[in-house]
Amino acid sequence: MKINLVPNKVIKYLVLSDLAFWSGWGLIAPIFAIFIVERIEGGSIVVVGIASAVYWFSRSLFRIPIGMFLDTLPSEKDDYFILVAGLLIAALVPFGFIFAKIPLHIYILQFFYALGIAMSFSGWTAIFTRHIDKGKESTEWGLDSTSIGLGAGVGGAVGGWAVSQFGFTSVFIAVGILGLIGVILLFALRKEIKGVFEQKTLDNGFSSYFRNIFYKEGK
Repeated sequence: MKINLVPNKVIKYLVLSDLAFWSGWGLIAPIFAIFIVERIEGGSIVVVGIASAVYWFSRSLFRIPIGMFLDTLPSEKDDYFILVAGLLIAALVPFGFIFAKIPLHIYILQFFYALGIAMSFSGWTAIFTRHIDKGKESTEWGLDSTSIGLGAGVGGAVGGWAVSQFGFTSVFIAVGILGLIGVILLFALRKEIKGVFEQKTLDNGFSSYFRNIFYKEGK
């Protein structure tokens, strides 16, 4: 039986976006605890643990409500906008680490990282599930999981070396840039996600669009 590993365009760019984004965050994995202990005033292993808890608790708290909210909206462009907005928030967090001085700064950044991931994951899974190729569900879910694992693995191997050579600031900038590349890759789906770049949305502006979403929901 011949298995075609090449997915359709939507799945391909969702996977590529994940690959870029998580490869970047893989750079942080081996050095984040060291960064907190060495560079944050009052940083300790306890602060590392609290920072991790803030992320996981916040992400878990937001994930289901955001998913339920998206399920009340009929258009796929709603999933797309939440995906892009969330990934953009998460991609900007590494730049914030450059200016972090005290544990509170780390906790706040972890909170926004969790919010961004919860938003992006809610939109991402909806679009991925909707566009997955019939008969290749397990293969394409595995393709994304494998790409994330390989990207994070390579990033983890490089992260410690990069810090020793270039310092924490350069690594955080690299993480942020890779995250932004992940966001940019999603714009390749402008023709596949109906209504995203339609003239009406562009004329009214995206801020107006989001206001209309919440206005309709409130009614």
